[in-house]
Amino acid sequence: MVIGGIAVIAHGVQRMTTDIDAVIQGDAVSFRTLIGVLRRHQIVPRIDDAEAFASTNLVLLTRHRPTEVDLDLSLGWTAFEHEALAARASTRFGKVAAPMARVEDLLVFKAIASRSRDVDDAVTLLTLYPNIDTTRVRARVSMLAEAAEAPELVAGLEQILRAAAVRPGVHPPPTKKSEHPRRSKSIEEDTAHATRRPARAHTVSVSKKKRKRPLP
Repeated sequence: MVIGGIAVIAHGVQRMTTDIDAVIQGDAVSFRTLIGVLRRHQIVPRIDDAEAFASTNLVLLTRHRPTEVDLDLSLGWTAFEHEALAARASTRFGKVAAPMARVEDLLVFKAIASRSRDVDDAVTLLTLYPNIDTTRVRARVSMLAEAAEAPELVAGLEQILRAAAVRPGVHPPPTKKSEHPRRSKSIEEDTAHATRRPARAHTVSVSKKKRKRPLP
């Protein structure tokens, strides 16, 4: 399922992106098999020991060799990610159609990343889709924040909703002035030294945050 900038653009947000972010069901693949399949399409790891990095960080960093377009494949293990994958829909992007996250789930991914670009994307999505079920979005972010022991993720979502409060259909509750949500770093920022290109402020999925895998 495509997430990140491509999905945001496909849903009507006017902005640029130079890479592709996607999420796949973590318990449905093996890294070695996945890497082998990608190589047949000239998509190769772009850092050393990509398999070990993916095992730790739940994201496989790759690049399409002919075009040098980066592809970040997140391994989704949470109930939210499984639910989002099940709800994906084929969406047009230029001349092609691809399975993409629905707007409601993109908002959750954006709240988890919570960088300036993600906040801007989320506010614009709320402007374009004012009838989004923000109660459900809050519930999903709260669940993920609790699982990751990162309450600042909830504060990041509230920042987004406050920024969009002037838009129709968005009614966040009042919050204290002392709240200052902390921004989380992307895997690209954490591993910029290992790539040929500098880190970029693009979307990041919840899978890119370190967390324990669920017990089988």
